[in-house]
Amino acid sequence: MIEGPYYVLVVLGALWCGVSAGVFVAFSTFVLRGLSALPAERGIAAMNAINVAALNPAFMVVFLGAALLCAVIAVVTFVLWPDEGTAELLVGCALYLVGAFGVTVLANIPRNEALARLAGDEATASSAAYWRTYLRTWGRWNHLRGAAALAASACFVLALT
Repeated sequence: MIEGPYYVLVVLGALWCGVSAGVFVAFSTFVLRGLSALPAERGIAAMNAINVAALNPAFMVVFLGAALLCAVIAVVTFVLWPDEGTAELLVGCALYLVGAFGVTVLANIPRNEALARLAGDEATASSAAYWRTYLRTWGRWNHLRGAAALAASACFVLALT
């Protein structure tokens, strides 16, 4: 049974993963749509500004805090294995660490860095072509991040029930 400080960790993990999921889903459902409605040069400039603005303490606490909580929960869960709920917790931790954090590092950040390199050349045809590709591929990876973070949160809730 999950109790004491472990219970608090799992509740915080569920909340943090859920908040991360909300950020990703919001971005997928209306921010990207709004950006895609802009001319390419304005969309590129806006997304580059968003990517810079995202590197702030509030977002980092949510995004990295969820990853840290998942790592701690995974370690504690391995120690307590095979207690009730441990399988759900390990699946939830893996979902967030691989599907949200890992995808961010391996898929979204490299695309953001490539987009940042277009600064100053936003009005070219090649930049416009990259922007269309960026929206499609970055968006798909972002959908995956949102789904993984939401599924991780659900796994934590299931482990608590």
